[in-house]
Amino acid sequence: MTVFKNRKSPNKSGLLFFGLLVFNLTLHAQITRVEPPNWWVGFKNTELQLLVHATAVGNAIPNINYPGVTILNVHQAKSPNYLFIDLNIDASTKPGVIDLRFQMEDGSVLTYNYELKSRVKKAETYVGFNSSDAMYLITPDRFANGNSKNDSYTNLNETGTDRADDYARHGGDIQGIINHLDYIQDLGFTSIWPTPLLTNNMSSSSYHGYAITDFYQVDPRFGTLEDYKALARDMDKRGLKLIMDMVANHCGSLHWWMEDLPFEDWINQQQAFESQTDLKNSNHRRTANQDLYASKIDKKEMTEGWFVPSMPDLNQTNPFMAKYIIQNNIWWIETLGLSGIRQDTYPYSDKYFMSYWAKSIMDEYPNFSIVGEEWSTNPLLVRYWQSGTPNKEGYESYLTSTMDFPMQEHIVSALNEAEGWDTGFVKMYEGLAMDFAYTKPEAILIFPDNHDMDRVFTQLHENVANTKMAFSYMCLMPRILQMYYGTEILMQNSSKPDNHGLIRSDFPGGWKGDSVNAFSGEGLTTSEIEMQDFVRKIINYRKQSQAIHKGKTIHFAPEQGVYVLARLEGEETVVLILNKNENENELNLNVSRFEELGLTGQTLKNIITGEMVTWNQSLKLTNPGPVLLTTKL
Repeated sequence: MTVFKNRKSPNKSGLLFFGLLVFNLTLHAQITRVEPPNWWVGFKNTELQLLVHATAVGNAIPNINYPGVTILNVHQAKSPNYLFIDLNIDASTKPGVIDLRFQMEDGSVLTYNYELKSRVKKAETYVGFNSSDAMYLITPDRFANGNSKNDSYTNLNETGTDRADDYARHGGDIQGIINHLDYIQDLGFTSIWPTPLLTNNMSSSSYHGYAITDFYQVDPRFGTLEDYKALARDMDKRGLKLIMDMVANHCGSLHWWMEDLPFEDWINQQQAFESQTDLKNSNHRRTANQDLYASKIDKKEMTEGWFVPSMPDLNQTNPFMAKYIIQNNIWWIETLGLSGIRQDTYPYSDKYFMSYWAKSIMDEYPNFSIVGEEWSTNPLLVRYWQSGTPNKEGYESYLTSTMDFPMQEHIVSALNEAEGWDTGFVKMYEGLAMDFAYTKPEAILIFPDNHDMDRVFTQLHENVANTKMAFSYMCLMPRILQMYYGTEILMQNSSKPDNHGLIRSDFPGGWKGDSVNAFSGEGLTTSEIEMQDFVRKIINYRKQSQAIHKGKTIHFAPEQGVYVLARLEGEETVVLILNKNENENELNLNVSRFEELGLTGQTLKNIITGEMVTWNQSLKLTNPGPVLLTTKL
C-alpha cells in the first residue's frame, strides 16, 4: 500500500508520472521472503525470529497489531535487503493471521499476512526411534518413479533425466515411496529415512539432495510439500516413523541467498568467497573436536573449511544463522509430524552450536530422537557425541544417537578375513566388547552400508553367506538398525567401487518397463529372492522380540570359526550362531560351553527355516552362514 499526502489533482502528464511512480514502487517494493513461512502457537520457547527479504527492507519500520504478539527487537543486516525481527508469542496467543506492516523509507507501506497455526500434536507425542526400530534408508531419486510428470522443470538448472548416467537425475520421487509403503512395511521396517528432499537447484549431480538451495522448499522433481505431507500421513496411519535428513553444516553454492548474503559472516570464509581467492576445503581432521592438544588452526580449518567447493560452509556462530537453522528444523518437525532427525556431517559444524541446536529441539520435543553422522571408526570419537557421556571438558551434546561406523568396519573386516588369533570373528567380538565405552549402546545406529559407502555385498566380495551373517549380527546387537534400500536383494557396485552414483543405483521395478521387479520378485535370481526372504523374516521377528529390544546380551569368544551371540529376556532367548566353516561334512558344535544360556534340553525354532532344534550336547552346522534360533515357538 502506497500513501501520498497533500497531493494536488494531477494533470495529464502528472497522471502519467503518478502511474509510473506507483508502478515503480510496486515493482521494487515487494516482500520476496518471510522465513519461517509460518509458525505455531504453544511452544515452550515463545520467541520467534523472522527473516524478511525485500528490496531496501533493511531500513523499514515493522509494525504488528495482534493480541499476544509483540516485537522485541529489529535487526538490520549488512545487506539493505534483509530485516530480522524478534517476536514474542505469548502463551495466550490464539492462532490466526498477523498483518505485518513495513513502513518503507520512500513512504510506501508493505504488508504481509503471516499465519500462526494451532499445533496438531502435543509435544510429548513426537516419539522418536529406539532399539526396537529398523530404519529403511532411501535415496528418493533412485527408488521409484511414482509421477513421471515431475521429472524435469525448465526453470531449474539441471533438466531432464538419464538413467544411464550414474550422476544424473533418474526421476524417483516422493510418490514412488508412497506407492511402495506396503513393500517396506512387509519387510518389517518401522521407519523410513529418505535422503534430503529439499530443492537442490544445482547445475549438475543434484539428485542426492545434500546441496540444498532452499531450506523451506521441496524439490519439485521429488514432488510438492503436499506430497511430502501425504507421505508423512500415510506412514503415520501405518505406525511407521518418518526421519528427516537435515544439513546444518552447508548449503548448495546456488542457494538463493548466495547472491545477496545478509551479513559479512553468514558463511565461513565469506571474504575469500566474495573475492574469489584462497578458499579452503575442510581439513577433515574430525579429532580436533575432542583432541585436548589440538591447535587453533586445526580446529578452525576443520569447522570453517568447506566440505566441497560446491557446498558453502554455514557459519553457525552467527546468531542469526543459528536461529535460522533451529527454527527451520522445528518448522519441518511440526509441518510433517516427524519422529526423528538424521543430521548430516555432524562434527563439521561448530560443536557448541550443535549442542545448542540439539538441546533446543529436545527441550520442545522430549521424546524425540536425533542421530548424528560421525564417520569415524574409533569408538572413543563416536561416544563423545552421545548425550550423557562424561568427558574432561564437560561438553554435553544433547544428541540421542550416533552412527556405529566402528562396528560396521569391524564386521566387514571380520567376515573378509581368515580365522586366526587376532583376525576374523575376533574383530566382531572385541568390537562389541567396546560397548563399555558408550553411555547407551542400544541408542546407537548400526548399518550394513549406506548411501556414501560401497554396498555391503560389494564390501564382502559378493559372498552371500557372509552378507547374511553381517546382517543377522546387526539385527541382534543392542542397537537401532538401519538398512539401505536394495541391500535386501544384494544390490552391489562391484564394477565401480566407491562410485557414489552406482552405489545409489535404481531399485529394480521402480520404473515402468524394468525387466526386473524387486517389489514383486519378478526376474530376481534365486540368491536375491532368498536374501529378500531372509531379511523379511529376521526384521519381522526382531520387531516383536522383547529379548532383542531390551534383553541381556551375552556373546562367546569365537572358536573354530564359530561365533555365538545371544539375547535373553524373561522366557525368550534368541541365539545367533555364525559359522565360517566350509564343510564337506556336518560340523557338530559342542554346546556345553554355552551352558549359562540355560537352554539344555529345550526345543528352539529356527527363525529362517522354521525347523525345530533340540539344544542337547551338540548342534549340527551344515553350511557356512548364520543360524538364528529362538525359544519362542
